[in-house]
Amino acid sequence: MFAEFACLSNFTFLTGASHPEEYVRRALLLGIGAIAIADENSVAGIVRAHAECRDIARRVAERQAWDRQNSPIGPPRPEGLSQPPSFPVYGTVRLIPAARLVFTDAPPVIALPVDRIGWGSLTRLLSTGRLRAEKGSCTLQLSDLMEFADGLHLLLVPQAEHLPGGAGGWGPHMERLTRCFGARMHLMMAPAYDGGDRARFAQLAEAASHLGLPLLASAAPKMHHGSRRRLGDVLTAIRLRCKVEDLGSAAMANGEQRLRSEAELRRLLRDHEQAVDNAARLAAQLSFSLDELRYDYPDEGSESETPPQRLRRLAEEGLSWRYPGGAPQRVRALLEHELTLIAKLKYDPYFLTVRDIVAFARSRGILCQGRGSAANSVVCYCLGVTSVSPELGTMVFERFVSEARDEPPDIDVDFEHERREEVIQWIYERYGRHRAGLCATVIHYRGKRAIREVGRAMGLTEDTISAMSSQLWGFFSTQGVEAERMREIGLDPDSRRLQLTLQLVEEIIGFPRHLSQHVGGFVITQGRLDELVPIENATMEGRTVICWDKDDIDTLGILKVDVLSLGMLTCIRKAFDLMRQHHQLDYSLATLPPEDPEVYNMLCRADSIGVFQVESRAQMNFLPRMRPRCFYDLVIEVAIVRPGPIQGDMVHPYIRRRNKEEPVHFPSDALGEVLGKTLGVPLFQEQAMQIAIVGAGFSPEQADRLRRSLATFKKHGSVSEFRSLFLRGMAKNGYDTEFSERCFSQIEGFGSYGFPESHAASFALLVYASAWIKCHHPGIFACALLNSQPMGFYAPAQIVRDARAHGVEVRPVCINNSYWDNVMEPDGQGGLALRLGFRQIKGLRDEDAAWLTAARGNGYHEVEDVWRKAGLAPPVIERLAEADAFAALGLSRREALWAAKAITARKPLPLFARELEGEGIYEPAADLPQMGLGEEVVEDYVAIRLSLRAHPVALIRHLLTPQNTGGGAGGSPGSEYLGKDEARRQGQTRGRARR
Repeated sequence: MFAEFACLSNFTFLTGASHPEEYVRRALLLGIGAIAIADENSVAGIVRAHAECRDIARRVAERQAWDRQNSPIGPPRPEGLSQPPSFPVYGTVRLIPAARLVFTDAPPVIALPVDRIGWGSLTRLLSTGRLRAEKGSCTLQLSDLMEFADGLHLLLVPQAEHLPGGAGGWGPHMERLTRCFGARMHLMMAPAYDGGDRARFAQLAEAASHLGLPLLASAAPKMHHGSRRRLGDVLTAIRLRCKVEDLGSAAMANGEQRLRSEAELRRLLRDHEQAVDNAARLAAQLSFSLDELRYDYPDEGSESETPPQRLRRLAEEGLSWRYPGGAPQRVRALLEHELTLIAKLKYDPYFLTVRDIVAFARSRGILCQGRGSAANSVVCYCLGVTSVSPELGTMVFERFVSEARDEPPDIDVDFEHERREEVIQWIYERYGRHRAGLCATVIHYRGKRAIREVGRAMGLTEDTISAMSSQLWGFFSTQGVEAERMREIGLDPDSRRLQLTLQLVEEIIGFPRHLSQHVGGFVITQGRLDELVPIENATMEGRTVICWDKDDIDTLGILKVDVLSLGMLTCIRKAFDLMRQHHQLDYSLATLPPEDPEVYNMLCRADSIGVFQVESRAQMNFLPRMRPRCFYDLVIEVAIVRPGPIQGDMVHPYIRRRNKEEPVHFPSDALGEVLGKTLGVPLFQEQAMQIAIVGAGFSPEQADRLRRSLATFKKHGSVSEFRSLFLRGMAKNGYDTEFSERCFSQIEGFGSYGFPESHAASFALLVYASAWIKCHHPGIFACALLNSQPMGFYAPAQIVRDARAHGVEVRPVCINNSYWDNVMEPDGQGGLALRLGFRQIKGLRDEDAAWLTAARGNGYHEVEDVWRKAGLAPPVIERLAEADAFAALGLSRREALWAAKAITARKPLPLFARELEGEGIYEPAADLPQMGLGEEVVEDYVAIRLSLRAHPVALIRHLLTPQNTGGGAGGSPGSEYLGKDEARRQGQTRGRARR
């Protein structure tokens, strides 16, 4: 069985020109039995190759099972006829884990783990190099390899240029290597395709004989097929930040650095065929597979309790906390059932980890809320992970933690977006950085980035690139449209350079460009994490990440804990604090008054600005049609305005059935159980899965593959491969074609963005909580929303305008009454007014506001007081003046700015640091022109991005509606709000417009 040990994939970013999966598929076609994806100082791409190998093996097993159950199609091949060429339908490919190690003081090597110990050595070696370097870099010395040599086999990669010592530069290092690795080494022989290979092979053979090293043949491919040569040059040009035409010797000389079959290599190395045989022998010796990685989750028990015992104790304690008057029998039965199933599947430690993280957050006063497949359970409700009561009956636990499917549970925990970093650092502190790390996210080429970078590499002008990226993207998939669109923007569609650029853009789409960090997915292990996967530094200080993304760890069955952030939780927590401070109301997500009719009435009016998840224009348009009247209506509201239901044309049928405009019917009794809660219309991701199982007859294994393909924002693959299987299964079970097509269209929509019922239920609670606060305490809600910016759908100006529309008095920023945050203060009539804070002032830092409020004492009386008492720099005082913060001192904006401009020194001289009590020399007051309303509004928006004086459109309403202009002679509507100068200017402008 021939093997290729040096495949360089596109996970050697901007160098390799093929996906790992493409190497595997090409190896199958060429009859190569095993390949190694050996990327530079990385194992980021090998899980994808491993998954492809497993998928091929699965398909072969399915074919063989079919063959055993069915007779051959057609007559048998007559004896004496040779086997015709055909695709290797029974062939498989084995992945050999590897990495190409690049040193600062020696030529590179390819490290191959012999066993599980060798894999741990390789990952710790890579972690060592990456943790001592910046993100994306790896600094390794040969001494590091000596330290982590256990279980590794080396392929010494000779350098093409002549280096002292012979053996391609390895001569000076052989004594150390031999002492450490012994016979676990080969000298790699790979063609350079430059015309000098025969002489180079002879030199290597002589050096190998002298050093006692066996030779090993490799094609050292950088692409799976020669057609990727052009893309390889473009990637190099992007990496080197130059044009393709300027690459020179950095460009590929030809398209020969591709994956080659055994026969091709024997032809190229015809005098050294023993090296080809050695590759096959070494592949047989290397039996380690990624399937051997056994993931050990942290035990989470204690000296006196096992994990199941501790989980049961905490759940029982939580049950008493949630139900002080005693839990209903149904809830107790559910809890016992869930605990039994969790213990049987040995997921107790996972639930305990999530509980401990949530307990830490609550101990710090950080609001959090769990969601996900296993979060909406009695166990998580009792542990405090979620506040969604199990009595709502929206979930079935076995649907998510299933003994039959043996899938890991999924719990995402959202924390306040301003304080999530505290939780992340606590996880690092508790488990240690050698046991915990964030998942990676692979940043792929998409859309405009592909056009920009490929266009620059191809030498297009920036104007051309901008035109293409802004107007052409989205039309590449339709043949014949590109030429029309290019002509519209002034480009020549017949230009060879443009045509080639578009072809390369299509090729590069989906290529990985670099690794980033996941939004919050933590992998935590019982032992050393860096013996499972390499760890590296993130760009953000204090963060470390692994090199695999969420799909990779899902493939390997590794559990992750998602520690996510949500701005609305910050808003709700701040609103609870304000309610406690001003109204002595102590609420939490679980104790808010349920099913309040006033809240639902407000939502039915689409009065939802600022309300979580239902504040978009699409949701506000849908609310009056949906008319939610209970919590489950909110669950549906959250999930229905999504690409899946919209693409599947499920929204309008649901509304018609809800409004009794058409009868509710189910395609069958079996699907009636799945679709009963949604009136026979599939709306949730789980329902799409259940339709595939119940309606189309998918096996659990097929349903699991469908579930994986439904991952949100899937980078590779598509659910479309299941189309024929789904439609055949639905037809076989008697469902009409139209319904089947609509169901699969919805499944395809979930492939782009799926929203499961478990997540919708958790989000619906936050919808209700934010709507309840807005309904009963609109001022507090607006205050908390402003203090949680940036977040949400609307700018502060819209939030303030909505609050005033609800009767909230909003007061401007004041030098003597404002703080950094917006606050609620007595309005003098027994109510509360919203006082805007210094945080609304553009360019003002919270540190400056802290000095300002700390030194305020009995208040400031003039602009210079702020300079003398608080020691603020003149530019900061000018920002305060521009925001009209000195209005309470009787100073207009211009007067305050005039006084601020007079301050030139950063701090007062010691002699003048205090009040001079009449001894100073005072300049006469300046006669500054008064600002008109329009000028004031413009300056408000410039300084604080909102205005309490007037809406900008109010100033030009008379221009927009000329039929209503009925003002007095010589005037115009709104002129009474304008200063004389501004009114005169507007009159002159109108006169010029008429002329």
